[in-house]
Order: sequence, then structure tokens, then C-alpha cells
Amino acid sequence: MNTLYSLMMFFAQSGDGDGGDGGAGDAEIGHLTVFLVNLMSPLTENVWAQAGLVIAAALVSSKLFDWLCTGAFKTLTRKTRTKTDDLILKVMHAPVVNTVVLIGLAVASRLLGFEDSVATMTNRALLTIGLFVWAVFIFRLTGILLRAASSNPNRFEVIQASTFPLFNNLAKLLLFGVMVYLTIGIWNLDATGWLASAGVVGLAIGFAAQDTLSNLIAGVFILADRPYRVGDYIRLDSGERGQVTFIGLRSTRIVTRDDIEVTVPNSVMGGAKIVNESSGPHKKERIRIPVGAAYGSDVDQVMEVLLSAIEDIDPKLVCSDPEPRVRMRAFGGSSLDFELLVWIPDPELCGNVSHLLHRAVYNRFNQANIEIPFAKQDLYIKEMPESFKP
Repeated sequence: MNTLYSLMMFFAQSGDGDGGDGGAGDAEIGHLTVFLVNLMSPLTENVWAQAGLVIAAALVSSKLFDWLCTGAFKTLTRKTRTKTDDLILKVMHAPVVNTVVLIGLAVASRLLGFEDSVATMTNRALLTIGLFVWAVFIFRLTGILLRAASSNPNRFEVIQASTFPLFNNLAKLLLFGVMVYLTIGIWNLDATGWLASAGVVGLAIGFAAQDTLSNLIAGVFILADRPYRVGDYIRLDSGERGQVTFIGLRSTRIVTRDDIEVTVPNSVMGGAKIVNESSGPHKKERIRIPVGAAYGSDVDQVMEVLLSAIEDIDPKLVCSDPEPRVRMRAFGGSSLDFELLVWIPDPELCGNVSHLLHRAVYNRFNQANIEIPFAKQDLYIKEMPESFKP
């Protein structure tokens, strides 16, 4: 990287052709050039031959580094558990090899002693090529690191498989903007107009895609805050209840118990009151079965019969810990109000277990001759109308 920095500094300082002090990077390239001239002088004094030897040495050095990357370094990376370092090494050796060649071309161009205008164009062209080579490497490196982060959602909660395209595209867009800006600086172009145009375009896009951006930002915060996850059973304040099947950047999808998929924009989900039945210390959920018994019934018998109704259900569908229980809730208008409380292992079983418990309670009450009162009205006639009298 120090060599790359030297090359960049050399191009930046000598690219304007003013013949001034080239700075630290220019000095390093200059020292390298002097060293190579002294080394090659006994062989030939021809600058073209010396330039050719420099380019040939750069090509040989690049091949040597390529062998190191595919040989010694690759052997070391194979010993690690992760494949990320293998992928980084795979994409890194190409820009470094090309950088070695570019350094050789830079030294060769200095040996040839071109005119200022030609030297300036040459240096700027080489620097642009080097910038493009390393930009491609950074693009690929960013993708590798983000993909590695998305494969470990427990450690990086924001970066997941569903948000990987967003962060990958944003990173590449940012890097592309930096690359364009540096390219403009290399060629000494006026960037004021470009920046102003980019600001106007960004403002227009922001107004046009206001709803999309709102959903996008809300989606990022949902993935970061995790009020619910894929597979959870949730209930919205608007009444929808179902299992979360997908959390995207624009919307969340819920499949109801009627097997109907409901798509809710993330901006709505971000501001809604959400009851997550699968969250909490465990996935167990308590269901309540309200039951009324007629006045005059034996309270202890009613409670015993309610608990015995659970025996008619598959033990896999109800939890033994916490234990089922019965509570007497109120003296109703025409009944003694009880409530059977049972825990189930998964919210998905709520509807089925509730159905089984209602049926079991009704059958048990019939067997025990416990009356379940129902609403009824008695009509008393105080006096018959004259027209009905004989």
C-alpha cells in the first residue's frame, strides 16, 4: 500500500507538468528511477532499452506476486475456518499485480523524458487506470464483507439476507461517487457544475420517491429493532393476525389463518401497535376459555370438571408447565362465570386447541349434569285483551 501511495503521489504531483517539487511520493519514484538507471547503466545507455527493461522487470515482479498469492498466501488462508479471507485474497492479487505494472510504466515514462504535456497526459491516464483497478477491488471487497456479515444475522442484526442488496448498492453508489470525484480531480476538471446537478437530481428524486423512501427507512429500522421476525405470529391493532413470512425493505408479508397473504407497508408497520405472540421469555401462549355455570352449581365440582376436560386433548397440544388452572371470575347476570387457563407450546395451535377445549368442556358438563345457562326471556301476560275473551 505504501508503494501504491507513492505512485498516487507521484502522479498527483507530476501530473500538472509544472516541473515543481513533486513531494514525498515523487521523491520516492525519483529515487527508484535513479537507482534503476545506475543499475542498468553498465548494460545500456539507451533510454528506450532501459524503459523496456523496467517494464519487463515490472511484469516479472507482478508474476512473482501472483505466484505468492496463489501459492504461499493461499496455503495460509486455507487453514482458517472462514472462506472470507480466501475470497479477499482472490480479488486482491489482481489490483496489486496491475499496480506493480503501473509503477513500471510510470518509471519507464520518466526515463523516456517526455515533454510536459505528454508526461502530464500519460501520468493522468496511468493514475485513472490505477484508480479504476482499485475501485473494482473495493467494490468486490465490499460485497464480500457485506455478504459475510449477512450470513451471521445474530451478530449483525441490521445486515441480513433481505437487506444485503440495499447496503451493497448503497456502498457501491457511494464508492462510485468517490471514484467520479477523484477522476475529476485527476484531470483538473471543474466539479462545481457536476455537484450542483447531482444535488438537484437528488432533491427531485427525494420528493418523487417520498413514500418509497419512508417505507425503506422504516424497513431498515424494523430489521434493526426486531419487533418481530420471520416465523412469528403477530396481531396488528387493525385486527389482522397471522404468521410473518417475509420482511422486506418496502413491506412486511403476513399469512393469516385463512391462508391469505396480507402485505403491509413498512411505514404502517413502523407506526402500528403490534402484539407479538411468539416473543417474550418463550413461545408458549395462554388461551382462555370462558365458561358459565348455573347458579346453584357446586363451585368445586365445576372447577374439577373444567380441569378434567384437558384430559380429552392430546398432551402434545397443551403444556404441563405452567400447569392449567381454573379461576372464578364473576357473578354474572344469569351464571357463575369461570375461566379455564391453558398454556399451549406454539401460538399456531391457538385456534385448534380452543376448539378442542370448548368441545371437551361441553361434553364433560353434560356428563356431570352441570347446566350451562343461556340467555332466555319469559313473557308474562297480566291481563288478556277483550278481543281474546270468549
